[in-house]
Amino acid sequence: MTQKYALFFDIDGTLVSFKTHEIPPSTILALTQAKANGSRVYIATGRPPIIITNLGAISHLIDGYITTNGALCYVDKEIVSCQPIRKQDVMTCVEDSKAKGYSLIVVGRKDVAVLDPKGDVDRIFRQMLAVKNLDKAAPLDVVLEQDILQLTPFFPADYEPELMGRMPQCVSGRWHPEFTDITANGADKGKGILAMARHEGFDPSRTIAFGDGGNDTSMILQAGIGIAMGNAIDDLKQKADYVTTTVDDDGILHALRHYKVI
Repeated sequence: MTQKYALFFDIDGTLVSFKTHEIPPSTILALTQAKANGSRVYIATGRPPIIITNLGAISHLIDGYITTNGALCYVDKEIVSCQPIRKQDVMTCVEDSKAKGYSLIVVGRKDVAVLDPKGDVDRIFRQMLAVKNLDKAAPLDVVLEQDILQLTPFFPADYEPELMGRMPQCVSGRWHPEFTDITANGADKGKGILAMARHEGFDPSRTIAFGDGGNDTSMILQAGIGIAMGNAIDDLKQKADYVTTTVDDDGILHALRHYKVI
């Protein structure tokens, strides 16, 4: 007998292959079967809505979205939760990026600004991750008039403690060696699961979360069952309840079968 859960999926390296930039056919099959069996499907990503452009194959299956690492959660057009970064912390990061010369993505409530003096955003987001829509970026001064939901600075991990020490009401969730995602303290994927559970009326203990990076840690720990992909970082694997195979080796299909969701 199959089990019903609220399923939460990271995108990059979990639903979508880093190699093909597509959702594997086995994952599409697994999610289709899970929905047919009564489970719900939610996205939990560091991406802001404007660059969630690679889920077309499963868009009809998705019940809701946790975006910008939990800073903006919504179901259809209804906002479940929205937690902006305080302006003082935003300007600390923006001014630091200008002074140090590193690239920075500033995610506003409606628009995104891209500062890319060294071409790191183009190299990693456009070329390596095949991210679309960043060409629709708005001027920084326009975005700074909005609530800022996430900051993505491009610097190595050893500089992170220095900057975060000057942004005391923020949290960092790194899922790539060259950049990190910064959100307000009350925003992470784990808290996004709780917000979605309150809104949708399901028990947080009846959740399964899938991830591969450092910014997935909070939801792996929060979910009733936390699953790390075979391609996940070692730290996440150690915290997970179960480690499945890689995204390219039918990892989601194997895990959903293991837990009798399908």
